[in-house]
Amino acid sequence: MSIRLFAAISFLLVTFSQFARAQDLESLDDAFNKDVLLIETASTGCFKFDIYLAITRQQQQRGLMFVRELPPFTGMLFPYKQAGLRSMWMKNTYIPLDIVFVRGDGTVSSIAANTEPRSLKSISAEEPIVFVLELNAGTASTLGIDNKSKLVFLN
Repeated sequence: MSIRLFAAISFLLVTFSQFARAQDLESLDDAFNKDVLLIETASTGCFKFDIYLAITRQQQQRGLMFVRELPPFTGMLFPYKQAGLRSMWMKNTYIPLDIVFVRGDGTVSSIAANTEPRSLKSISAEEPIVFVLELNAGTASTLGIDNKSKLVFLN
């Protein structure tokens, strides 16, 4: 193989990989709609969160992958049309999360706290749920979010 051909192929591979990485790192603000929700806890009060909405299958597959920092009181909500046993994983998710599984009435079913970044381990709801909320790791315990808490949608 000539040096020019090798250089051209190398250039194309580097360019393509940079383009693919740029697509993966597309801004959350550009890729997801945003909304606001309140979480009412039994012990510590109400807390307002700015949330990204993962509505489409493509958005749900991406989730918080490749995100390296999530501001406090920010999360991602995965709404589903029907209740079901949902599972999540942390592939290509670089930050630890609290994963909150939520029933259709907004009450918290269970929480997977401080999940391991980049893990392929399946993290499952304990019962059929309609929503999954991802928050920064430690948020649930710090704010007293537990199975007596409820999500309140403002819009």
